[in-house]
Amino acid sequence: MSIDLSDTLVIGISATALFDLSEADKVFRDKLEQDRDSAIREYRDFMLQREDEALGDGTGMPLVKALLDLNRYRSNDNSSPLVEVVVMSRNSPETGMRVFNNIRDRGLSITRHAFTGGESVTSYLEAFSVDLFLTTNPEDAQRVRDNNSCAVALLKEPPKEIEKIPKGQVRIAFDGDAVIFDEQSEIVYKAKGLDSFYENENSKRNIPMGEGPYAQLLRKLSRLQDRLPFSVEYSPIRVAIVTARSAPAEMRVIKTLRAWGVYVDEVFFLGGLDKSKILRAFKAHIFFDDQDIHLDGASNFIPSAKVPYKSDSALKS
Repeated sequence: MSIDLSDTLVIGISATALFDLSEADKVFRDKLEQDRDSAIREYRDFMLQREDEALGDGTGMPLVKALLDLNRYRSNDNSSPLVEVVVMSRNSPETGMRVFNNIRDRGLSITRHAFTGGESVTSYLEAFSVDLFLTTNPEDAQRVRDNNSCAVALLKEPPKEIEKIPKGQVRIAFDGDAVIFDEQSEIVYKAKGLDSFYENENSKRNIPMGEGPYAQLLRKLSRLQDRLPFSVEYSPIRVAIVTARSAPAEMRVIKTLRAWGVYVDEVFFLGGLDKSKILRAFKAHIFFDDQDIHLDGASNFIPSAKVPYKSDSALKS
């Protein structure tokens, strides 16, 4: 029996993004400098001895819990889930027992997994119909971005002082250029400066921007909102765009979203102001940006994730 997930938001997340596995990873990395085989054995022993112990939250845990909670609005048992989460890990099934136990102990309604015993999980994203892949592995993130497999982000460390987020809501914040929208405007800014950027955006304010790596994810979120028993104005999903743009470059953003038929709850045009203060006030479950300069401050308070450029992007250099 095939399952139609075309209207289900599917999140693929690595075990290290869902849980804090930094202690186990350090055991492996420290030994890896000496010998790979002994590093694998020591890691295996470490995980087996602790498979019944609790794990701390990874950066992606707040988002996963909030999204899975939306399934209570599922209209009937025969409809597809609103949200599906797939845990994808390079652990073997044996060393992954600690992850399985923690998922059960927390009552997380996660039923699909891919544990690949040291191999990259990225080949299986399409098979699981993943819309967004959250990982802590830079090589996996780059591979997914280069292949256009789905939206992908490299998660920062968990926040030191996470903001208390309104219960019953999902709050997601995105940067604009090179994330929601394509990178052409950002390239103009980097190559020719701010004045040329403003001139370009103002002259093209009636021409929609091209789709960036997260455009399809934004559309999937819009479809998810349509399945909820709320009008978009009162939806438990709140989406914000937090961009360094300001007038006269703001009109093109609004008109592009309108052309795409996408509803966004909040837009902040900061004109170079610190994004972290806005994000802290918005209380996002996660913030996606392409630049570390914006992520480093925000990640102290908000779960944050970097959207990689393609390897051949002009912005990468």
